[in-house]
Amino acid sequence: MDGVELQILWSNIIGIVSEQARALQRIAFSPIVREAGDLANGLFDEKARMVAQAVTGTPGHINSLAAAASNLLAEIDTSTLKPGDVLITNDPWMSAGHFFDITILSPIFRHDRIIGYAGSTIHHTDIGGYGIGSGARDIHEEGLWIPVMKLYEEGRPNKTLFDIIKRNVRTPDALMGDLGAQVSSGMIAAERLNALCDRYKLDDISSLSEEIISRSENAMRDRIRQLPSGTYHGSSEFDVSGGHVITLKTAVTIDADAGEITIDFEGSSGPSHMGINVVPAYTHAYATFAVRSTLNPDLPNNAGSLAPIKLKLPDECVVNARYPSPVNARHVVGMYVPFPVLKALAQVVPDEVVAEGSGAVWTIQIQGRDAAGKPFTSSMFNYSGGMGARAKKPGLSAICYPTGVSAVPVEVLEASYPIVFTCKELERGTGGEGKQTGGDGQRIGYRMRTNSNWLLNSVPSRLKSRPEGLLGGADGAAGRFEINGKPISDTRKMEMQPGDEVFMVTPGGGGFGAA
Repeated sequence: MDGVELQILWSNIIGIVSEQARALQRIAFSPIVREAGDLANGLFDEKARMVAQAVTGTPGHINSLAAAASNLLAEIDTSTLKPGDVLITNDPWMSAGHFFDITILSPIFRHDRIIGYAGSTIHHTDIGGYGIGSGARDIHEEGLWIPVMKLYEEGRPNKTLFDIIKRNVRTPDALMGDLGAQVSSGMIAAERLNALCDRYKLDDISSLSEEIISRSENAMRDRIRQLPSGTYHGSSEFDVSGGHVITLKTAVTIDADAGEITIDFEGSSGPSHMGINVVPAYTHAYATFAVRSTLNPDLPNNAGSLAPIKLKLPDECVVNARYPSPVNARHVVGMYVPFPVLKALAQVVPDEVVAEGSGAVWTIQIQGRDAAGKPFTSSMFNYSGGMGARAKKPGLSAICYPTGVSAVPVEVLEASYPIVFTCKELERGTGGEGKQTGGDGQRIGYRMRTNSNWLLNSVPSRLKSRPEGLLGGADGAAGRFEINGKPISDTRKMEMQPGDEVFMVTPGGGGFGAA
């Protein structure tokens, strides 16, 4: 395909997925989708290969969505799909790793033939069960499990499925509204893709997708071939709720001849009794993110650029969750996956990596009744710490790395829920010193406007362990979590009193290089 023609068509494709994501955010009910961008949108070809992703989205969602399309379609006979059909699942092993993340996949028809699929995954407000925390003992306590089904059949809603979902969640209006936003965004993608085919007189996008995916794969392999072959090791250690220590180890093997990288997690911690276990697709998502963002960040993220990166996972491992392991707070471990990979890559491309940061975002979910007696359940909202320093720049402060979600403004949260913030500011000096200084964490305080007891689900990490500096840089500061001034380490679902104040200081990032 001519390079100019390809660039024009590629720009159109990116425009389609970006409009798909913007529509989803505009229509969504929940602040975590509308304000924070905790979502993923992707366009797939007729073979269910991801061709392009929207510029908005998290690595954990988008790279899991890349695998989810083929997983969903393997469960059904695609020849039975009709225009107006919409597929749904929140199966953790098929998609993004826990029940809150619901994946929608809509076939795109042209002249009665499927030419592609529009997919989206977003974090929903509530899915019943335990909530966002890590306290469930097995996956069946964690909420409603939706197998691969048709949410819509030829444009008609599946009433039975809708009724089951609404009856099993605490906030059905919010969940139904967000599902509607996902379905609508898929309809927009289908409309725009057909318009592209009309404009450029294409019967389908098979040749275009093949060109994009093959060029992306070749470019990624060429970049890997520039590296020295060998096996390089990295390790990261951190504590989670209750003081439990998790270790992630990686052996990153570079095969320059084949243009491939294999990441082996042998030696990492075994399965956890808490809901922090990570399914393979989510582990793959953040491991590939670490490699892709380091070696070739400008390359399109699609099935081609992801293909040269392979994973090996031990059978008994916290990042290879097996049924019926609890997984609701899988991000607490999953967002640390890039760090041992980056430490291994630092031995090869030290100027391209970052030091350890605060790691997983600190997630909060609140439930109860407001002063008027009206029940409320918040979606997960996140607080970030400092990012690790880079070779030539300091780390960013209070940034959600590696997930990339935005913080929901306190004004939006206070307008949406009976919560009032007592402080939210940077905690200066928490970033590690070095040639480049790590980013600072932040302090957040809040209490609830309620006359009755309320429930708090909170999942902090690094309350003891400090984010490590890299290549001589100093460690960042550990975090703090307090209730009414008293330090708390085990933060699984707690019953709170009216007037209780929660205070948090998120960790700082590690420094880079000796000062």
